[in-house]
Amino acid sequence: MGVNMQTKNKIIFLVIFITFSMFVLLIANLIYNFRDYGVKNIDAKAQALAKTIEHSLTSQMVTGVIENRELFLSQLEDLPNIDKIWLSRGKDVVDMFGIGFNNEIARDAVDNEVLQTGQTKRVITENIFSKSHYRITIPYIATSQGKIDCMKCHTNAKERDTLGAITITMSIDDSKEVGITTVTHTAVIALVLMLIIVFLINFLISPFLSLFDEIKKVMNKAQSGDYSHRVENAQGKEAKDVASWINGLLEKLEITLDAIDSKISIFLSDNLSEEKDHLINVKNTVDRLSDVYRFRKTIEYDESLEEIYLRLAHVLKDKLNIENFNFFESDTVNNKIEVVYTQKQLYCNIVETGCRADRTNTIIDSTQFKNVCSSCDKCDDVNYFCIPYSISNELDLIVSIYTDSIKETQRIREIIPYIQDYIDSAKTVIVSKKLMNILELNARTDPLTGLYNRKYLEDSISKITAQATRADIKFGVLMVDIDHFKLVNDTYGHDVGDNAIKIVAETLVENTRESDIVIRFGGEEFIVLLYNCDEKSVESLALKIKEAFALKKIPAGTTTISKTMSIGTSLYPKDNTNIKDCIKYSDLALYEAKETGRDKVVAFTPELLKQ
Repeated sequence: MGVNMQTKNKIIFLVIFITFSMFVLLIANLIYNFRDYGVKNIDAKAQALAKTIEHSLTSQMVTGVIENRELFLSQLEDLPNIDKIWLSRGKDVVDMFGIGFNNEIARDAVDNEVLQTGQTKRVITENIFSKSHYRITIPYIATSQGKIDCMKCHTNAKERDTLGAITITMSIDDSKEVGITTVTHTAVIALVLMLIIVFLINFLISPFLSLFDEIKKVMNKAQSGDYSHRVENAQGKEAKDVASWINGLLEKLEITLDAIDSKISIFLSDNLSEEKDHLINVKNTVDRLSDVYRFRKTIEYDESLEEIYLRLAHVLKDKLNIENFNFFESDTVNNKIEVVYTQKQLYCNIVETGCRADRTNTIIDSTQFKNVCSSCDKCDDVNYFCIPYSISNELDLIVSIYTDSIKETQRIREIIPYIQDYIDSAKTVIVSKKLMNILELNARTDPLTGLYNRKYLEDSISKITAQATRADIKFGVLMVDIDHFKLVNDTYGHDVGDNAIKIVAETLVENTRESDIVIRFGGEEFIVLLYNCDEKSVESLALKIKEAFALKKIPAGTTTISKTMSIGTSLYPKDNTNIKDCIKYSDLALYEAKETGRDKVVAFTPELLKQ
């Protein structure tokens, strides 16, 4: 209400100031006009009277009755508003006719100035509270022109000499009283108008000022984020309409913002905004949702999990300003942890020792408990912050963040919900990629032995050949087959045959390196691609595998059996510049081993092509 009164007082003061200024200008104009009109009116009367006196005295002089001029002048002084009339003789007239009956010489400086200059002189004496006078002194100029020749009588005068002057003083109190009366009446009327204007303005603007004051209160609350206040106590139809519009708009805004905030926020984790303003909260929420949505749409088109993790790392590094972190995948079924992304260096030994955050499903913060995790054996100079995220029932993702200050760790703790948003949005994509990898692996893996299958070889052989050619890498090729395998199935059944195949796979894996590729080619046949292996090493490894398998015991019900294998070998690129053809050559060598007694290793020679 105080603001309302201040605004109203300012407006009323401004109106009074403008009105008063106009009043002052009006009064000044009236005073000036009245004075100017009164002076001009009196001046006209004075000049007419002076001319009358001039002509009368001239006529008296001609007729010889000039001695009666004093009586004539005294009679003129009886006219209304005439105070005094006197004559002043010029030097030529005094020299010729004397000073006259009543000492008709210049009485003051004004008379002297007029007699010397021959110019009419006016003097106004104005007083507000006492009498005011108007004085005019008019010269008589000698002339030989006209009906009367002044030179006939004033022989000592020349043309345009000043013969004398007449002075008339008149009262201007009547004009002053009229002016004062008019100004007073005008001032009263103006004052009444001012009061009426102030009253009308107060009556007209009070509702709008009251409305303005209410709107200001409501908008001030809205500025701070509180949209629940409404415009109240509106007066007048227009003010009530405006209040209704504003209240309706605020009502819609409040309902809409609450609805948007509540509905959008379910797609995100905790609301991190400290703003009280719902509008800003909605804007921040939409920004977060937009960023997460773009991230989600981007990773949907990524071809591999590696690309997704690189994209997530980009978010942590560029959007969240996290400099040092690692990602780990935890296979909860097989209790296996794998490093999937390293930003700077690997601090934790969780691949071997396990992860405390994953095991306890809680956030691990070294700033709260120093050395809380025994797996972080390189964390003496850094703080670590490990956050487990459940991707699916079989998979967890651990984000380990490393900082060099407690302050930075505190910042990381505050932005955990942002990390949660991105990982939540990536969950289904990660699971989908994992599933696709599993399906692809199943399609390219033998379900019985877990080795790569024939499809994998067909899909990969061209790529393997190109890489070997480009890097000048040698490959040894083994074609392995169990001797008399059909007899095992016929005698002991297919279960024992499957056990035999599994043991062959086991033997091959045990005696090869990780860089080597072991494939179940079909039935009881296996192919081994020995990476960067020369002829001597191929033969030595083939014999080692054959001997190792011969020592294996194959379960067959209540007993065990032993079997032998035949192996055919070839060398890439010695035997052929295409690994696919080298596999065919190994098959020829295997056939030769079978035909020449089995349980042996036969290397490919060009002679086998002739058979």
